[in-house]
Formats: sequence, structure tokens, C-alpha cells
Amino acid sequence: MTRIALVQMQAKAGDVSANLARIAGAARQTAEAGASLLVAPELALTGYGAGDAIARLAEPTDGAMIGALEAIAAQHDIAILAGFPERAGATVYNSAAFVGTVGHATVYRKSHLYGDYERALFAPARPSGVIVEHAGLKFGLLICYDVEFPENVRRLAKAGAQAVLVPTALPAGDHAAFIARQMIAVRAFENQIFLAYANHCGADALFTYAGLSQIAAPDGTMLAGADAVEDTLLIATIDPSAFAGSAAQNTYLRDMRDEL
Repeated sequence: MTRIALVQMQAKAGDVSANLARIAGAARQTAEAGASLLVAPELALTGYGAGDAIARLAEPTDGAMIGALEAIAAQHDIAILAGFPERAGATVYNSAAFVGTVGHATVYRKSHLYGDYERALFAPARPSGVIVEHAGLKFGLLICYDVEFPENVRRLAKAGAQAVLVPTALPAGDHAAFIARQMIAVRAFENQIFLAYANHCGADALFTYAGLSQIAAPDGTMLAGADAVEDTLLIATIDPSAFAGSAAQNTYLRDMRDEL
């Protein structure tokens, strides 16, 4: 059992210092609330709508951005997951770094890029099952559009993940509320896991964001949720034992046939 936090934030496109400062404030609030893990949105360190500047701002995992994130995590004695553009030689990935409880950052690279904007900026990674252990629990990592493909969440659940953390940049649109409120709950329910979905809010020069961050439980209920516009911090307790009854009734993983 552990308490986790999500920051729904209005990032400043292209302003890494300002975004790190916002995450540092959220990290302080996280620690003060007795939580040990903070999840920030997709590309939170640069802002999702930084456009062509993303290639210039992209850094390897041992760069200054992740170093600063590690320092924030160490200062507040928590773990942090935050999105950033990762440079690997000539290639740039849409990545998320988990820092704070291991000796080095654990990095997940987005496998399903969304739209022409992302495809022009990033290379897609091969689908993978990245899991980190924190506070006695196993957390799987995905980014935004990845979670909309049930196979990605099922892969993590079959590998033993008890919760999936999803930094996202869901834009405002006709289907945003359905994705954030219904689809995320279904992904949690059909895999009997917790699912934490951390979005941007507000707007930059390129995008308006849907907000609607949430933490869903294995029985599909919402443990914490934000509205569409507020810059806020959500906190919830991740306790798999509290949902043992749901797992006993909804045995999808156990009953799934391999030929599907």
C-alpha cells in the first residue's frame, strides 16, 4: 500500500526551468501529504506544445533535465515520473523518466505516436513492458495514446504490474471526456489494476488540453479526479488488498485463453 500523487499542470512550452519549478512545488506538496510518488504529464519538462524546439531541448537520460528531476526527488525523498524528449544519438523519443528510488533513471519510450505532430518530432519505440518497483508495488509505465490500445495495458498486467502510470497530453475534443472518464476506468477494470492518468490543463500556442486527470481503481471507480481546467494535485492510496473482492469476481487475466 502506498499513496501516490498526480500533478495536473499548465506547462510553459519551451521553458524547462519553469516546468521544473512547478514539479518541484508539486513534489513538496506530495511529500507533505504523505505520498511517496508523483506523476507529471507527458513532456512535462519541456511542455507538449514546444514544437520544433523539442529537438533542440531533447537530452539523453544523463542530461541536465533528468539530473534536475533527480535532485527534486532526492530533496523531498519521493519518486517522480515525468515526460521529457529523450535524445539517443540522432533519434528523439517521446519518453518518461522514473527517478528517485533506484540508482539511475528508468526510462519508458512511447510506442504509439499520435498524429502528424508527434510523428514529425519523434521516433516510435517498439512496444515494451517497462515495470518499476516502488514501495513494495509494481508499477507499469505507458504514455498517453499507448493506454488507448488495450494490448499495452494487458501486457503490463500479465507481467505482474499492480498499477499503470500514464503521463498524458490529452487534447480537448469531442472524445476527451470519454477517454479520460470511461476508457481509463475500463482499462483498470478489465486488468484488475490501478491506473493513474496525469494530463496537462490550459493551453499553449499549439494545443488546448482536456485536463480530467484521474486515478482509477481495479473495480473501475475513480479514487481521485480533476476537472478540465484546474492546475491541481490529486492524491490517492494504492492498496491492492482493498480490491481483493473485485479481483476474485473479475478473473480476466486468469481466464484469458492464450490463443486470443
